[in-house]
Amino acid sequence: MNALYKAAKTVLFRFTPEQAHHIILSNLDWITQFGLQKLVTRRFPEDPIEVMGLRFPNCVGLAAGMDKDGEHVTAFGALGFGSVEIGTVTPKGQPGNPKPRCFRLVKDDAIINRMGFNNVGAIQVAKNLQSARAFRNRGGILGVNIGKNKVTPNEDALSDYIKCMDRLYMSGDYIAINISSPNTPNLRDLQADAELDHLLGGIAEHRRKLTDQNEGKIVPIAVKLAPDLSDDGIRSALDIIVKHGMDGVICTNTTITREPVAHNPLSKETGGLSGKPLMERSTEVCRLASEHLQGRLPIIASGGVMDAVEKMKAGASIVQLYTGFIFKGPELIADCSEAIAQWRSLNKA
Repeated sequence: MNALYKAAKTVLFRFTPEQAHHIILSNLDWITQFGLQKLVTRRFPEDPIEVMGLRFPNCVGLAAGMDKDGEHVTAFGALGFGSVEIGTVTPKGQPGNPKPRCFRLVKDDAIINRMGFNNVGAIQVAKNLQSARAFRNRGGILGVNIGKNKVTPNEDALSDYIKCMDRLYMSGDYIAINISSPNTPNLRDLQADAELDHLLGGIAEHRRKLTDQNEGKIVPIAVKLAPDLSDDGIRSALDIIVKHGMDGVICTNTTITREPVAHNPLSKETGGLSGKPLMERSTEVCRLASEHLQGRLPIIASGGVMDAVEKMKAGASIVQLYTGFIFKGPELIADCSEAIAQWRSLNKA
């Protein structure tokens, strides 16, 4: 780990996770504007890959949840991320769940969060994303992760996803459908066969309308799944995702399982567990998805990305960092990108 980031982390970890997050985001733009990010990261060669019909400059992206309101995309891009996924965004802004709602399990390289889709809402996020133009102009890929408001019942969930699509369809390069966060009541029920079929059918139909309204512009859509589905449940969800012409699958969201961290007193906190303890199951889901899909859809690996090459071996096309980025720092972006590039080169030979 970069010595400077190690020192900075020591200071930041004295604050609560949300306080530290605010400190980082409130300073990130000017830090990268003056090129100071070079002190904690390093340049690495471009290693482009085409996924969902989009050219990603490298295989390492930032997962949703870090830049919820889409205010710092260009700054995160300056750290080396080839793609940045913002959100989760809901139609109306909402405060999320009561604090404290985020907890570090330092010895486990893990985080438990129950943030609850806190964000400023789709209209404001669309305005914020105008600042992402510099990132996109130099080839970075912007993903927009959308979900439903907490107060919206599941039977009306489709209307929330449609409202987000209406306001954000042309704001990014792809859309991610979040139906797998454990922190919005009953949201994960949308992964059940009938509910998912209805939801994705409506989303696919609405995308056709938006495509017609935007001169034939087809924005790819990926669906983010939970690691806690049964293997058969994952296969069934994948079949429905393919049926409705979605363009990718994100494996996976956080887990409600606590077995890997049962020794930790913080394991009793509700919410989604991310980081190293999630790696084994999320990688299993990648492998399962790859074997089932047989190349029909690309897989974006998220969740427990501590060894990016393992995700690629399991069938992923690109990876997304979140918890590993917090614990290991910006140098992890270069480490992962270089390791993946070397692995891809060997596999091409």
